[in-house]
Amino acid sequence: MEEPRILIVDDEKDLCQLMKTTLEKEGFSLIETAGTVQEGWEKFVRFSPNIAILDIMLPDGEGYDLCKKIRETSRIPILFLSAKSDEVDKILGLAIGGDDYITKPFSPKEMAYRVKAQLRRAGVYTMDPSAQTAEKTVGIFTMNAEETEICKNGQRLELTAKEVGLMACFLRHPNQILSKETLFQTVWGEDFFGADNTLMVHIRRLREKVEDSPSKPKHIVTIKGLGYRLIPE
Repeated sequence: MEEPRILIVDDEKDLCQLMKTTLEKEGFSLIETAGTVQEGWEKFVRFSPNIAILDIMLPDGEGYDLCKKIRETSRIPILFLSAKSDEVDKILGLAIGGDDYITKPFSPKEMAYRVKAQLRRAGVYTMDPSAQTAEKTVGIFTMNAEETEICKNGQRLELTAKEVGLMACFLRHPNQILSKETLFQTVWGEDFFGADNTLMVHIRRLREKVEDSPSKPKHIVTIKGLGYRLIPE
């Protein structure tokens, strides 16, 4: 499988460099950046990226405009970046062909994870083969290489497919706050809008199998207003 090509379009040069550096640390090397709609379109045509990350507010137009042009010829994943947090802006971005929406300021690590998730869904990215050869141990939890089986203190947890997906997501990012949007989009592969109750029910059921005292969770903890965090020790 060829290495994915990534296009970043944002007029904030420091932010572009930060995203580029973060993605390079995650193993990606074919990355192009642009600062305007016009430059972004020219690089899209020349570079043929497998995914595009578009800022909405650009000097010569909006990322929405570039998204529409890309959608005339391509179905590659498109992630929007914006300082706008209004739900109407998110809906508009998704309605015109975007696949995900990240509100500034954001965690570069989360951005990289969302890029990987979209590339996996598009069938143009798999895990590093060397990462598939061994179990992953995080504190008292162990996950097999295929991310299909999870143990706590050596004992296999009887989890549903969605619960395994949630735990796998937590174990890939231990001690980090994961937003509800990230968890739902990663595990369900769908937009989060209106899915808060679904996620809460699955987290509650997961705690019943993971925690010693589900009503007083010590491993899967709620970070009010932000999401959830796995404390693996």
